[in-house]
Amino acid sequence: MKIFAQRLRELRVQQGYSQQYMAKKLHIKQQSYSRYELATGEPSLVTLREIAVMFNVSTDYLVGLSDV
Repeated sequence: MKIFAQRLRELRVQQGYSQQYMAKKLHIKQQSYSRYELATGEPSLVTLREIAVMFNVSTDYLVGLSDV
């Protein structure tokens, strides 16, 4: 899940969002969100979908199955 962690952080930084903001939008704790970016935790499928919608990217892109 390292590619997911990298892409998630890149997308968040590009948008100027904080980890706290992301956690609030996803209805999770900030510590849980931080684990996603550290590649020590994984989101649920529902949360993964919410992240994809939030950044207007595919779930395939987020998990490294696509480069677009």
